[in-house]
This record gives sequence, C-alpha cells and structure tokens, in this order.
Amino acid sequence: MSRIPLPPAFLRLPVAHRALHDRTAGRPENSRAAIRAAMDAGYAIEIDLQLSSDGVAMVFHDEDLPRLTGEAGWVADHTAAELGAMTLLGTAETVPTLAEVLALVAGRVPLLIEIKDQMLSPVGRIGPLEQATAAALAGYDGPVALMSFNPDSVAEMARLCPDLPRGLTTGSYDPVSYAPLSPALCDRLRGIPDYDRTGASFISHEAADLSRPRVAELKAEGAAILCWTIRSPEAEATARKIADNITFEGYLAAKA
Repeated sequence: MSRIPLPPAFLRLPVAHRALHDRTAGRPENSRAAIRAAMDAGYAIEIDLQLSSDGVAMVFHDEDLPRLTGEAGWVADHTAAELGAMTLLGTAETVPTLAEVLALVAGRVPLLIEIKDQMLSPVGRIGPLEQATAAALAGYDGPVALMSFNPDSVAEMARLCPDLPRGLTTGSYDPVSYAPLSPALCDRLRGIPDYDRTGASFISHEAADLSRPRVAELKAEGAAILCWTIRSPEAEATARKIADNITFEGYLAAKA
C-alpha cells in the first residue's frame, strides 16, 4: 500500500485543535466561527467527524450530545438536519456538516480531519462514516489529510481515498484514561502496529508520550510526527524537540 506524504504546509503551519475555538468569544470547538478565526489567523485546522443517522459526516467531536449541545442521546440517533438545528452551548453556532466546512475552507488552509472511532457508540461500525467522508471530499482540491485512532478506519480510508495522505492518531493508551478500550487492546495499540498496514505517512501522538521509543523509530523511518494537544508556549517548545508540528488550543501558537 503506497504512502502519500503530508503536504509541506501541514508541517509548517501550527494546527488549531478543533479550529481556533474560544467559547467565551462565541467560537465553540469545531464551529464555523472557530474555523473562520483559524483561517483569518493563518493556521491549519483540525476537525472531528461523527455520523448522522441519515449517513452524513458531521463536524462534531463527541459520540454523544450533552457536553457540546446540552441535548441528550447519541449523535448517530439524529439526522443531519436535526443536528444542524442544534446550537452549541452558550453560543449561536450550530453543528456543521463536513460538506459545509469544506465549502467554507475552500482550500485556504490545510485541513486535518480526524474520523472519530464509531465503535464507541452502540450502532457504530467501520464503513458508513468513512464512505460519507469520501463522498464529501470528492472533488475537493485543497490540502487535506485523514487520521483516526481506529486503524481499521484508516485502512478503509486508504481504500476509499488512496490518493489522500493518512495517518494514525496515537498515544500512551493508558487503560484508565483510554477507557472503554480494553487493557488488551490498549496494549496492542500502544506499539502502533498498524502503521504499515494502513499505508500511513504520519502519526499524531499524545504530547506527554512523545518520548516513547516507537515514536523515534517511526520518525527515523520517515514518518511525520504531529502531536496533540499543546496548551502553552512552554509545552510547545518541549514538544517541538521531537514533533515536526503541533496541534494546539488555548493560546496562539507562533507561526514560522
């Protein structure tokens, strides 16, 4: 399986985590307002995808609704229209589709798309969200890269979008903080065994775990190393000793 390298801009521009969000300024995470702010500031943007009940890729982080909307239940139980009518807590912003975000960004800045693990919701399975993502991306000609914590999702995107760069979201896989993943699955994923199988060209690794030998091994083999989530200039300086680029929030990262 061929590897598609990250475009250089993904290594040059700091990546705004869930876009340049600030709820107190009316810019909740993954919202249109946060995306506009990131573009205006000249940052690359990371967004997250979940799937609606009618098969539309939605730009939303959690598999359930309470934290971000105050509504009860699962994202997957609502149609795209229903989700699009929900306001994000404390703001006038609503939940966008991936197609709407692609039209908004229109290639102005790099877009790093995390496909959230659908196996964490009761009806989730590999395939539908990946297919919806590929459909939305058809014809999009801006810089874009795909990633997921779930290697099977990345493998499916390799099949559906073989010409797009893809990577694995990775970390320490501490069984307590990574629940509900089983300790056995955490032990397996911690070694990043699926890098070759998925044709990945990068990882986005938990910043506190960047010193793991496997990260250095992959970097020596040519993998681009991104990291999540940096929240201060001091943490950024530490991360950049290993990582090629950062995903940040809560401050304004310096641009080269």
